[in-house]
Amino acid sequence: MVEAPQTDEGWFALHDFRTVDWDAWRDAPEHERRRAIEEGVAYLDAHETVEDAEAGASAVFSVLGHKADFVVVHFRPTLDDVSRAERQFEQTALAAFTEQPTSYVSVTEVSGYVSDDYFEGNEEDIDTGLLRYIEGKLKPDIPEDTYMSFYPMSKRRGEEHNWYDLSFDERRDLMSTHGDTGREYAGKIKQVIASSVGFDDYEWGVTLFGDDPTDIKDIVYEMRFDEVSSKYGEFGRFYVGRRFPPSDLGAFLAGDAVPTSEFGDESHHGAHAHGEGGHHDAEGGDDGHHHGGESGHHGEDGDDGHNHGGDGGDESTDEDIRGQLEDLNIYAGKPHGEDVYATVLYSEADADELFEEVEGLRGNFDHYPTHVKTAVYEANERGRVAVVSIWETASAAETAAGFLSELPGIVERAGEESGFGTMGMFYTVKSEHRGDFVEKFGTVGGLLEEMDGHFDTDLMVNVEDEDDMFIASQWRSQDDAMEFFRSDAFRDTVQWGRDVLADRPRHVFLA
Repeated sequence: MVEAPQTDEGWFALHDFRTVDWDAWRDAPEHERRRAIEEGVAYLDAHETVEDAEAGASAVFSVLGHKADFVVVHFRPTLDDVSRAERQFEQTALAAFTEQPTSYVSVTEVSGYVSDDYFEGNEEDIDTGLLRYIEGKLKPDIPEDTYMSFYPMSKRRGEEHNWYDLSFDERRDLMSTHGDTGREYAGKIKQVIASSVGFDDYEWGVTLFGDDPTDIKDIVYEMRFDEVSSKYGEFGRFYVGRRFPPSDLGAFLAGDAVPTSEFGDESHHGAHAHGEGGHHDAEGGDDGHHHGGESGHHGEDGDDGHNHGGDGGDESTDEDIRGQLEDLNIYAGKPHGEDVYATVLYSEADADELFEEVEGLRGNFDHYPTHVKTAVYEANERGRVAVVSIWETASAAETAAGFLSELPGIVERAGEESGFGTMGMFYTVKSEHRGDFVEKFGTVGGLLEEMDGHFDTDLMVNVEDEDDMFIASQWRSQDDAMEFFRSDAFRDTVQWGRDVLADRPRHVFLA
């Protein structure tokens, strides 16, 4: 008997497609159109900020072509949540000017192709990156990318080619090969896959996100040549559109270019954090390719050499840490408006071997305009290696984390160890002071070893540029770390660093 893979379900999804009755819209009195826009903006804004449920994500996209004019995408913890979101739209004045030509209902899932240990209850045997990957698949966010493509798909059940007649191992191998194609689009395409078996006409709904629409075309095209698609894939209608903030609804209905600005403060786009970041494969509904965790590590130029964070993402805790550090005249970054986002993963692999793998991924990342840098760092005095990838947007960093977590020997992600992690990033040392900097680190490291609550500290050096470094420390608790930041030794080090660094360090806040 053919083995059906186990599945675990997460958030429910609704793609609510709408057409506009343009004749009725043009003929309507100005006050009716104004009311429709106001109520439409209020609805979209409230759902993007997830005021209607405990968690989730929503966004609105224009749709090109005759099949629809716009689509509102919702992810929510329960089927009742997405049902309510759909019905609440019908209560707005805008709904009177629209029809719903189609919609799609699904639920995010992971399957037994991802991890045997996960379904056998052996979570302690699963690496942290894979657990983060699973969380991201089950509770996806909507990336901040410009363009979206949605299509439903099923696995073929024909007389000659029947996916469901294949053995589990055959299916897993085909999906693994399929994922190799998707990995070539690291940093360029994000994806959310949700099961619609028993919910809608096909078996999965696939949503692709990217800043370049030709990347969407290319990944679908290339994957058509994979056996899992060429023999076993069946596809429904495709829809493509562009994201715009709720505040631009009036401009959209007026036929103006949207977004009118790059998601300014008037929009809540990307401002909420209702769930784990997703790191998704490209095409196919029941695979397990990219294993990784969210990023959510923000960076900005600063004054000292450290940023500070723990395991959680609690905003009040973040503010408390930042406030304490500010009282000590220590810069810890801003809670909003940071200039970069970073993902940091540690590996037990040989640095040279790891670098070869990273170099291949970096070549793909460089095609993405939001990529700042990706590099391999090696501990100065012990065999610890880190991969650091820095991006201008959180969604790009999150996607990169998924690909990077598949690198050899990945054992953990920065900030995931027990206790409280701090990271100073990045030090570009003047070449003539490199030896002085390393010596100073040794002095401070000796002091740290004697401090209560300090676990370990590493000076990490870029394998391509020995003047590029960062310092990572692990503490028992936030209070223990704060004792160090209050010390005269730390204050003296910060002041001394201004003379030996080539420029101001960039910081990440590990939250």
